[in-house]
Amino acid sequence: MAADLQANPNLTGVVPLSDGVDALIARLVLVNAATTSIDLQYYIYRADESGRLLLWHLMDAAERGVRVRILLDDMATKDADNTLLLLAMHNNIDVRLYNPSFERYFRNLAFIGSFSRLNHRMHNKSLTVDNTITVVGGRNIGNEYFSNHSDVDFGDFDLMTIGEAVDEVSDQFDLYWNAPLTVEINALAERKVTEQELAQAMTVVDNAKAEYQDNPYVKRLLSSQLLQKMENHSLPWYWGQATLIYDQPDKQNHQLDSDNILADLGAFLSQASQEVLIVSPYFVPTRAGANNLIAAVEKGIKVTILTNSLAATDVLAVHAGYRTYRQRLLESGVRIFEVKANLELKRSSSWTGSSKSSLHAKTFIIDRDSLFVGSFNFDPRSAWLNTEMGLIIRNRELASEVVNGIEESLAANTYRLSIRDEEIVWHDDSKQREIYTEPDAGLWRKFLVDCIALLPIESQL
Repeated sequence: MAADLQANPNLTGVVPLSDGVDALIARLVLVNAATTSIDLQYYIYRADESGRLLLWHLMDAAERGVRVRILLDDMATKDADNTLLLLAMHNNIDVRLYNPSFERYFRNLAFIGSFSRLNHRMHNKSLTVDNTITVVGGRNIGNEYFSNHSDVDFGDFDLMTIGEAVDEVSDQFDLYWNAPLTVEINALAERKVTEQELAQAMTVVDNAKAEYQDNPYVKRLLSSQLLQKMENHSLPWYWGQATLIYDQPDKQNHQLDSDNILADLGAFLSQASQEVLIVSPYFVPTRAGANNLIAAVEKGIKVTILTNSLAATDVLAVHAGYRTYRQRLLESGVRIFEVKANLELKRSSSWTGSSKSSLHAKTFIIDRDSLFVGSFNFDPRSAWLNTEMGLIIRNRELASEVVNGIEESLAANTYRLSIRDEEIVWHDDSKQREIYTEPDAGLWRKFLVDCIALLPIESQL
């Protein structure tokens, strides 16, 4: 890696992580290689197989003397206080929560009572090792993000990153770590854990580690081709000028400022002269966003949207909002593809996952020249409520490869939408058939979306 950096001064190198197994093995290898520091920042961290594997590697690193800082959004830490307190007992592990509820037991009631504050969440995602290499992108920590879930698999996208942008990721982490909205777990807990509880917990961990020796998913991790490339120092880095863009921790106080990710993304997309590809699992453009996309088409720019179908989405309210704009965009010449749920398709990993597939990647590509990869969804929550982050990098080879890879998979993994007689048609090009209602969604899902659509929320957007 040192030779790569020396050969590419003032540039950023990235390795795309579209495969779920590779995405976890990359994180585990980096944590294993850490010598001084690990900074971990996530919206969701699940206590499942993937979460436990990463946690054990973090604990091992702390035992080696590595400083580990864990920064989580508090929304998804319900019932996790005891575990976080046990972790924070280690001299080399610090745990902080973003914008926490100060009521730790009756969290739902506290959310209702403090909705205006607690509705602002940290959606940022990064894992940085030794301030020299980082992973940023769309994945949280959990089985469904790493191709290890029997019910649903999120097709996602990360960038393993070295070079100039890593310092920006570290600065972003420090900004959030030291923000007034971020609170140490020990300051929130209503009790202290004991040494006896810690000893008992470590016994549980040791027993669980032993059981993992024959875990099928661990064997899949060990067979990862990326693991071999990392061990052989033969990673295929893509180099280019890069910029990290992100919101301020107190985003709610910067709504009218230019100091936010929405302004940066708007400036990025406005640079397009030929083509824009937007990959967003939750796509609710709002009136202003829809107008901008239509204006781009009128200028001769090819605009393509890849998002979830009703059957594939995990948030019905988002689909109800998206549906408000879908027909107008199609009529104006915007190309829209919706990811199939792929209930019958079993594969190890892809942009659209396996099991029940659901798109989770968030990337915007302009002119097959530059791309944004991060946590930002093209919807009002990402724009106005959650804090977000992501990396913009200019590399024509990478941008073209990503676009080509997506386009090659569209026929098999998506529905192509069109308008006929003022009605939407879903084209299943892989089976050469046309569908005239939301495909594979089921009556119950369609009914719920219809009910949600009656709410007057979207009229404000």
